[in-house]
Amino acid sequence: MILPNFTTILYSPFWVICCMDMRKYESVEKRRQGLEEILHTKLPNIGKFSLDEKAASSRSCENMVGVTQIPLGVAGPLKISGNYIKGNFYIPLATTEGALVASVNRGCKIISLTNGAQVSAHKVGVTRGPVFYTGSIKKSKEFYEWIKNNQKKIADSAEKTSNHLKFKKVDVKTQGSYVFLRFYFDSDDAMGMNMATIATEKIAALVEEEIGIKCVSIAGNFDIDKKPAWVNFINNRGFKVWAEAIISKQTVKDVLKTTPDEIFEVWLAKCMLGSAMSGSLGFNAHYANIVAAFFAATGQDIAHTVEGSMGITTVKVLKNGDLYFSVYLPAIMLGTVGGGTNLATQKEARDIVGVKTSTELAEVLGGAVLAGELSLLSSLAENSLTKAHKKLGRGES
Repeated sequence: MILPNFTTILYSPFWVICCMDMRKYESVEKRRQGLEEILHTKLPNIGKFSLDEKAASSRSCENMVGVTQIPLGVAGPLKISGNYIKGNFYIPLATTEGALVASVNRGCKIISLTNGAQVSAHKVGVTRGPVFYTGSIKKSKEFYEWIKNNQKKIADSAEKTSNHLKFKKVDVKTQGSYVFLRFYFDSDDAMGMNMATIATEKIAALVEEEIGIKCVSIAGNFDIDKKPAWVNFINNRGFKVWAEAIISKQTVKDVLKTTPDEIFEVWLAKCMLGSAMSGSLGFNAHYANIVAAFFAATGQDIAHTVEGSMGITTVKVLKNGDLYFSVYLPAIMLGTVGGGTNLATQKEARDIVGVKTSTELAEVLGGAVLAGELSLLSSLAENSLTKAHKKLGRGES
């Protein structure tokens, strides 16, 4: 094997970037210019943006050199009747996937032609799951008893960290000499991961002070954050959201160009049997498509699309031949304050939606997922998916 010359490595762009202190640059523009000099390239489009440079670089992105733009489309209006919202809503979707916005828009149209989407969102709470090492099974049992007997003390400790955070409950699981805790917090209208982390760190300090057990990791994968897991599917995280609609068989035929029976057959084979055969945690057609686009548009942490990809779609042909269609999302992590929600363009996207609270936003997302799911399964039943993507999803060179 021939090793590369050390001088080549030392002065390569990669090595210089690794050694380069990006923090010394006093502005996004100068940082970008420094990067352009190192890489011998130009980044004119990355440098064009309307965001507040100071706010974006201090709160949302370190070593900021510019922005990556994502096209923003709008679907709707979608008629929604929920526990917290009622009316016609437009849905902003930031995506580079051609045909997605058109598909969701078609779903909005057919749902709105009927009685609209019935939606319900329930706040479960943001979770943080630290892991502790006790040294023995006996100590783990003692720790378990301490946790169960000191709920008030734990709550008081956590809630001192923020006026907007409330302790809800804790689940405890032991694995020999390791103890995993899963704290649930109400973080008001913030998505709340940072708030939950700070509160959990305070609780961990309380545990060490009271009974001398140290926390191995403040995040022990019992949260479980940004990873697909049955614990989030079963016990939920953030919000759990339901949405449903009943579409007449005539409307299905006239607008979707298929039948309720054909949609049912596709749903059974794809969402149920196909998901079971593959071991999927998503018994649905494409929740992640709508969740990711909605998250990017409204300033959410896009990595939480992982939890948003889970869920169950239910299809039933009613006795009169009409189509019953519903979606269930067990773990939706979103907010209307904090993080990327403060960015100006994301604020404007939420203005398109026209809601204020995180619960209201979750209900709109539920309706959007319902529309996107109905449209895709209908397209598969009609056998028009390939045609639509050829037309809308592929640019011709």
